[in-house]
Amino acid sequence: MQMIENSSILLDKVNYVYSEETAYQIQALKDISLEIRAGQFIGIIGHTGSGKSTLIQHLNGLIRATSGAIYFHGQDIYDDDFDLRELRNRVGLVFQYPEHQLFETTIFDDVCFGPKNQGLTSEEAGLRAFEALRNVGFPEELYYQSPFDLSGGQKRRVAIAGVLAMKPEVLILDEPTAGLDPAGRDEILDLIARMHRERGITVILVSHSMEDVARYVQRIIVMNHGEVMFDDTPRNVFAHYKELEKIGLAAPQVTYLMHELKERGLSVNTEATTVEEARASLVEALTGVGAESRDFYTGE
Repeated sequence: MQMIENSSILLDKVNYVYSEETAYQIQALKDISLEIRAGQFIGIIGHTGSGKSTLIQHLNGLIRATSGAIYFHGQDIYDDDFDLRELRNRVGLVFQYPEHQLFETTIFDDVCFGPKNQGLTSEEAGLRAFEALRNVGFPEELYYQSPFDLSGGQKRRVAIAGVLAMKPEVLILDEPTAGLDPAGRDEILDLIARMHRERGITVILVSHSMEDVARYVQRIIVMNHGEVMFDDTPRNVFAHYKELEKIGLAAPQVTYLMHELKERGLSVNTEATTVEEARASLVEALTGVGAESRDFYTGE
């Protein structure tokens, strides 16, 4: 596979087999070749057992491929002289329900843990922790409270701050909004989007919510039975909504709404994947129907 200068991570024909050469052998990844380019916001979707969680654990070396190669900035991470610890510092992984990994007596100490493990002094780790907690919008008056007294959304912010304090250039999040209410979900996703926009870090978001993926990411990778089924922009991926349905996925609800309106004779954009795109298309369609219809919808 050709090396590309602004690629963060390259996967070249990666395979992974659980319980290899036993009666329980399962091939979780099949010939995966992907390019993760620096600064992208990528969504990974797929039904349970599709291989998406196995895939992301390869990206920072937590799982070693059965065959194939993975390159980080052009270096093979399986070379004997490659520093896997440094890779894990630069490719941060936030697991599903990361608050279950909080264990220190105070929020501040928990966020300091990662930087101290990187070999930083207590002072340097403290500065990193302050910066990370500010970046996730965490109230300063709570820094020295126990993390176990927080709400679910607050715990999630602390867990993300703990990874950010290690200054990763790639941030991988596995279902970061699982178990949160709608307000908490929006807060976390808006936070992640802001960090991507302001800091330019590469973000890889694993999610089961088609609405969230459509709203935030630039590129979607669809996993199915350990293989990449689609890898394209949200608009192009969700255009295949009938094929997605066959593997237990779907398009965002607005996509179905726009197709239904189109079938009923309204000239709308069936490629809309977000509420904002749908609203703009509906306004254009309705104001172009005729004066009487326009007056009815505008209240004039």
